[in-house]
Amino acid sequence: MQRIFAILAFLLVPAMLLAQDVADKKDNGPKPVVKPSRDFLMVQMLYTGWNVKEDTSMTMPKAGFGYKFNAYLCYDFPIKKTKFSFAAGIGVSASVMHLKDQLIRNTDTGVVGNQLRFMADTANFKRYKFATTYIQAPFELRFFGNSNNRNKGFKAAIGVEVGAHIGSHTKGVTSVSGTIVKYKTNTKRYISPWNFAATARMGWGNFSIFGSYNLTNVLKDQAGPVITPYSFGLCITGL
Repeated sequence: MQRIFAILAFLLVPAMLLAQDVADKKDNGPKPVVKPSRDFLMVQMLYTGWNVKEDTSMTMPKAGFGYKFNAYLCYDFPIKKTKFSFAAGIGVSASVMHLKDQLIRNTDTGVVGNQLRFMADTANFKRYKFATTYIQAPFELRFFGNSNNRNKGFKAAIGVEVGAHIGSHTKGVTSVSGTIVKYKTNTKRYISPWNFAATARMGWGNFSIFGSYNLTNVLKDQAGPVITPYSFGLCITGL
């Protein structure tokens, strides 16, 4: 019996030492490098409204339902070994505002003193909208609760958006003798060439609640009422 135990010990001890050596190599070996998401892509689907400064010298716009879409490619710069980073990007921003029982006269015959005129809709348009498009750059100071995987965990950011106006138009849809007629006018004459807005977002993983408030008027100085848009909605980030 003792010989049997001796033989088993002779066989098991080297096997146990070999197994421990393999385990040590697994534990102490190089760990895989984790490349965290830097939120390169941002897509925002937003509701937008207008704050309008009252002016008794002109008719004020009556904003209805508005919506906005932003899409950006960003680059993220981590701030040393903290959970903060700075990001900058470039993309496009497009917004649409439907007016309530109003239309815009934005042709030479429809302006007074080079101002846009918001007028009652006597043509009975079924829909009448004002749309703008900007090339836009977001700048953010970001915080990530999970530094190793930003697709998970709490995240928040504050920042600004700087936009360059590239196009705008009005479009109305009405019916004439039972036929649908669409009127569309493109103009950049009265729109401010630059747009600045303060932004903030907060969320978990790839989804955040986003909000922005314009720091500038949609229209040029003296080109019409002072209109400062605001937006809020869903932001999707990743990559």
